[in-house]
Amino acid sequence: MAASNGEKSLIVSFGEMLIDFVPTVSGVSLADAPGFIKAPGGAPANVAIAISRLGGRAAFVGKLGDDEFGHMLAGILKQNGVSAEGINFDSGARTALAFVTLRSDGEREFMFYRNPSADMLLRPDELNLDVIRSAKVFHYGSISLIVEPCRSAHLKAMEVAKEAGALLSYDPNLRLPLWPSKEEAQKQILSIWDKAEVIKVSDEELMFLTGSDKVDDETALSLWHSNLKLLLVTLGEKGCRYYTKSFRGSVDPFHVDAVDTTGAGDSFVGALLCKIVDDRAVLEDEARLREVLRFANACGAITTTKKGAIPALPTESEVQSLLKGN
Repeated sequence: MAASNGEKSLIVSFGEMLIDFVPTVSGVSLADAPGFIKAPGGAPANVAIAISRLGGRAAFVGKLGDDEFGHMLAGILKQNGVSAEGINFDSGARTALAFVTLRSDGEREFMFYRNPSADMLLRPDELNLDVIRSAKVFHYGSISLIVEPCRSAHLKAMEVAKEAGALLSYDPNLRLPLWPSKEEAQKQILSIWDKAEVIKVSDEELMFLTGSDKVDDETALSLWHSNLKLLLVTLGEKGCRYYTKSFRGSVDPFHVDAVDTTGAGDSFVGALLCKIVDDRAVLEDEARLREVLRFANACGAITTTKKGAIPALPTESEVQSLLKGN
């Protein structure tokens, strides 16, 4: 149901926001990069802005450093129409930074500066519960599960959102360099698996979580649980696969000249959530779900055509142009 005043229902995104430093040229190591472009990022924040740019209503809940970068990021959320009421600032820790290596094919490698960063220090008692209870969809990743106190804040936020009737959406967004070990990453990512009703994983995450070397239906369905309404496996330039209780299938990709894949998955998730927040029946109607996933694939494709995540996230009109041309 939409909000009673005619507004679209609220999607709340929980987790980290940081600065990505992206090389000015592709295909070089960090040491050899001649310079870097400062790009705001962090998967949950990207999802919130993706939603807002498509005309949806979004809020971000997390913690930033009480520093120039932190206030810059909060400002970027507001400039993009995302509610920042759920943001806390930490005077004792810096905003997280990530240096991103762009390979010649647009794929990325990361080096993080979080020691600890402000996002890791969010406490349960700092959560803006009013914002969380207002969510019709509550979306999160797994980076906020790595250390306390943020892990406890994450678990409480999920619980409060669920009690208030929100649909829980999970994109693990695996970043192995941030975890103490592969085993710990797998264990913690799966520790909240059965809570989410919508889960999106990449093909690489599917193989990591299952230990399989195959990306097929059998492998994907090994991650199915009884609370799930939709499981998505994104396949990069090969589109995506979808699984529900009643049907499964795949949706073809859009072919574009990829420059930087940063934020493509977040754009995909934002588009999906934007389309289902006020129409959950889509999840039970295969023809309509396929249309939504085609729209989401288009969003992801457009996002790869520019450097940086947030600057590349598309508007509804940009997506419609791509859809009409294909």
